[in-house]
Amino acid sequence: MTVHKPTRRTLLAGALGLAGATALTGCGSIGSSGARVREWNLFGGGDGARLLQIHDKFVAEHKDIAFEAHTLAWGPPFYTKLAMSAAGGRAPEVATLHLSRLRGFSPTTMLDPIPLDLLTKAGITEQDFLPETWQRCLVDGQLYAVPLDQHPFVLYYNTEICQKAGLLGPDGRITTVKGVDAFLEMLKAVKDVTGKFAASVETTNPWRLWWTLYGQLEGQFLDESGELVLDDAKALEALQLMAKLAADGLTPKSADYAALVAQFSNGDAGLSFNGEWEVTTYQAAKMPFSMAPFPVVYDVPKFAGDAHTFVLPHQANRRAEDTAATVEYIAWMLKNSADWAAGGHIPAYQPVVASPEYLALKPQAEYRSVAPDVLYDPDAWFSGSGAQLQNEAGAAFSGVYSGTSTPRQALDQFKAATRKLLDTPSPV
Repeated sequence: MTVHKPTRRTLLAGALGLAGATALTGCGSIGSSGARVREWNLFGGGDGARLLQIHDKFVAEHKDIAFEAHTLAWGPPFYTKLAMSAAGGRAPEVATLHLSRLRGFSPTTMLDPIPLDLLTKAGITEQDFLPETWQRCLVDGQLYAVPLDQHPFVLYYNTEICQKAGLLGPDGRITTVKGVDAFLEMLKAVKDVTGKFAASVETTNPWRLWWTLYGQLEGQFLDESGELVLDDAKALEALQLMAKLAADGLTPKSADYAALVAQFSNGDAGLSFNGEWEVTTYQAAKMPFSMAPFPVVYDVPKFAGDAHTFVLPHQANRRAEDTAATVEYIAWMLKNSADWAAGGHIPAYQPVVASPEYLALKPQAEYRSVAPDVLYDPDAWFSGSGAQLQNEAGAAFSGVYSGTSTPRQALDQFKAATRKLLDTPSPV
């Protein structure tokens, strides 16, 4: 997710005039346990409003826990403040962390391990998660994060436009396509109906589209030692396809995030390539749409994405009663994550994924099959949601759409920027 998404990154602090953070939920009364849980997160917009409702429910059910939740500005501001608080040992009891940023956050020094015995006591075990997701939460054999969700790159489609384009099956769902030719034919059919674009896409930072295509080509980025091993041929193939989409008028040549949303909302594009978090935006607009996995254009099903996790930022003197209450909070959030999934995120807690409550969510449950194939950003201190690698990709790859850069020039620029980041010591 990039930093400039106005529909998703609205900072709640501004509305209340707070400089650093917004209190989402007040304290519960301190009971006999004397337990305190302070939570930091980065959820604005619809996610923030939904979290407020969920937290109100938690507070109502846990009168014995003094609970506070605060929203900080999304992206670098959040991670900077979290790192500073952890470095000083004065961090909150629990915080949100993108799983893609876990290893780059220096977890063994900036985070406290999550006690597996307390997690098990709260009814949460490794078997409740996809193996791939759980393994990413382990560092040196210790658990440093508990996943709440996954948020993959998906396909939105206007059902009325796609019906006219002959792309819907008898069940009303979009027909699955595989391969470059079928993908392009689908887009051309949609453009014939709209008369404008086939798909809206964020051209100012197309990292997620490129990372999806490159991942489907089974391209590697860093080796185990952290050296750049990017495959030029595969990287160029993905960029050349992106250039063709723009040159053929199937996507815009220039569109920021706000334009991506608007073009799909107003019917200028019958498809949209984006993360799944705009589902409530389009529902509120009462437009005819649904969602599906992004097509497997190349060899393997891989889809750029990330996961929100719970972590315990380092505290110099973490109290046992606060830790127990924090784990209780984490477990409760997982077990109630069908409410959170209404915003588009796929629950990480598998009992909820199989629940009638979640399966009844439409279109949110339509792309749940991609969860095992979510492709996280490379493991590096400058990588992950809202980090510098995505910004460098945007600076380099946007010219491929506008025609100001060839795919070769864009790739060379991106590789040079990546090597510079690799040569820069981590600030954490």
